[in-house]
Amino acid sequence: MIRTLNVLLTLTFLLATTICQAQKNELKFNRNGNFKIVQFTDLHFKYNNPASDIALERMNEVLDAEQPDLVILTGDLIYAKPADLGLLKVLEPVVKRKLPFAVTFGNHDDEQGATRAQLYDLIRTVPGNLLPDRGTSLSPDYVLTVKSSSDAKKDGFVLYCMDSHAYSPMKDVKGYAWFTFDQINWFLNQSAAYTSQNGGVKLPALAFFHIPLPEFNEAATDRNAIIRGTRMEEACAPKLNTGMFAAMKEAGDVMGVFVGHDHDNDYTVMWQNILLCYGRFTGGNTEYNHLPTEPV
Repeated sequence: MIRTLNVLLTLTFLLATTICQAQKNELKFNRNGNFKIVQFTDLHFKYNNPASDIALERMNEVLDAEQPDLVILTGDLIYAKPADLGLLKVLEPVVKRKLPFAVTFGNHDDEQGATRAQLYDLIRTVPGNLLPDRGTSLSPDYVLTVKSSSDAKKDGFVLYCMDSHAYSPMKDVKGYAWFTFDQINWFLNQSAAYTSQNGGVKLPALAFFHIPLPEFNEAATDRNAIIRGTRMEEACAPKLNTGMFAAMKEAGDVMGVFVGHDHDNDYTVMWQNILLCYGRFTGGNTEYNHLPTEPV
């Protein structure tokens, strides 16, 4: 249902200028160097469908218990028309608590009568959203930064929010889409820019998107890999590997990757010193799910 993350960081780097997209609301580590993120994923919300009530209940319970500094929703949020009312309802628990939030789309979000661009623009009207202007992109990749607790003008942590798309664009390749080479170049350029801004020292980072990378399966089937959590199905990753994980490894800043998509998986596994993590299925019985609904 959720993946809660506490990031502890003490920063003593030199002041630098801001790069990339302008961020509407400032995120900052507290005095103790803590910053908490709650991830929700795969609500598969159906407006006015009682089966979806439990999703909002769980969101409210988690937000009250965790009191996060940021909420990130990683796709497949809506699963029926009307798309606009369903999406606004999904965001309601976050909005009423006046929490900052970010969204990345899944493969089902734009199947409910609204395009990715229309959904993105709708989210941009909701109080608390941190999404930048999309420009000409239908659903842009973007960066959020968390400021240092010791220097309010200095970036201390980077959050990459990316669109993992939906389905394979090739007729002879079945399954789900993959990150494009343009996206990989975008990530490498962003990473290099933040490193340069920070005097050549890499800023630690996390990445959030919907569809798991092929490396999730590679890690989970390695006998030496240690898995924490529940793995009840193979990761439904793209059939083609365009190298996003390799780019993250080469860049050296991403500490963890957080995804959704596979409803019966709720685990973390360390692979090549990058933590691969599933957020827990947040929805009700509008789609398949076999994980326990209560804490065990």
